[in-house]
Amino acid sequence: MALKYEIVPVTAFQQNCSIIWCDKTNEAALVDPGGDVSKLVAKINELGVKVTKVLLTHGHLDHVGGTEEIAAAYNVPVIGPEKQDAFWLQALPAQSEMFGFARTEAFDPTEWLNEGDEVMVGENKLAVIHTPGHTPGHVVFFSEEARMAWVGDVLFNGSIGRTDFPKGDHATLIRSIKEKLFPLGNDVTFVPGHGPNSTFGNERKNNPYVADEMPIW
Repeated sequence: MALKYEIVPVTAFQQNCSIIWCDKTNEAALVDPGGDVSKLVAKINELGVKVTKVLLTHGHLDHVGGTEEIAAAYNVPVIGPEKQDAFWLQALPAQSEMFGFARTEAFDPTEWLNEGDEVMVGENKLAVIHTPGHTPGHVVFFSEEARMAWVGDVLFNGSIGRTDFPKGDHATLIRSIKEKLFPLGNDVTFVPGHGPNSTFGNERKNNPYVADEMPIW
């Protein structure tokens, strides 16, 4: 049994929507379906997986814009983020206007998440880690078995998430990365909300915002 995934960049923001699935049961989840739903459906059909849930890391439009359409198409629940991001989901119409997207209506998920919760994708377990800073209700999904994390906009290859949005906080974000993500292990590969994958070990060495294992030269 293994956890498989495929990344589908969506919208003008090239947001990394991940289709993750259990290769034993073929059950799948979509992490952060930000838009371009027809593109996502085409990939789901190509993979031949059965979508059972939508998982959200946080409430920003480029991560959630296609959520309701996907959830309705597959009749599946929307799980996450943590409830402190409710105000972002309620502000989706204003976010749409601000970024020039098609109007996205406000919604609440089927289920809010909390630190320590677990989400199943087929027979694969994802731990829920509350990682505020970029947004107050941001969560990360971590597979201990696969040594993989879906980190939304907390951490990027060589960078970190913005903290200049309402209720963002730079010091809180740094704590989330250093105290909650890095202890998971240098070998953990993470899928960020934008850009290429990396590992926590690579970011500890090379990321100028959070490096704590700087090389000696």
